[in-house]
Amino acid sequence: MDEQHLRAVTIGDLTPYATKVVVEAYDPRWPAWFEEDRALIAGALGERALSIEHTGSTSVPGLPAKPIIDISLLVEDTADEPSYVPDLEAAGYVLRIREPEWLEHRCLKRDDPHRVNLHVYSPRHAAEEIARIRAFRDWLRTHDDDRDRYAAMKRELATREWRYVQDYADAKTSIIEEILGKALA
Repeated sequence: MDEQHLRAVTIGDLTPYATKVVVEAYDPRWPAWFEEDRALIAGALGERALSIEHTGSTSVPGLPAKPIIDISLLVEDTADEPSYVPDLEAAGYVLRIREPEWLEHRCLKRDDPHRVNLHVYSPRHAAEEIARIRAFRDWLRTHDDDRDRYAAMKRELATREWRYVQDYADAKTSIIEEILGKALA
């Protein structure tokens, strides 16, 4: 994803990544942090939250990760922001990414008491992506060899300097696609 695209989808200032990417050893507190956010999101949205799942590296026991809880939230229609964003903002999340051209994805963030990226999708726009996210997470949870290869790649990439954290994420694409090929076979 180039800088022009990042600027186009970012709400508020696009700021360069001020520090090195930090990949920490797996923290057994991460599932509890997710549960705190799951309860907060469920309380804010009720039945409008079709699914709230812990995804990303912090959802895989034993996998080192940036200490940011990634959550996938499914709502009926992500494009209908008034139906869910104000309630999430009232709960402390801030809308930072709007990608109508990519699966109508939205991302809200929260930094306190821990960092969260809340990725919002709707089944009608993103069913295939939702399946990919789940398959990747579930594969890594049950295949130590691929989890360890992915961990080594993450650690190596964290030694480099990145202008934006998205650049770090993009650099993992090849290994993610390789592992997904197995997971979806």
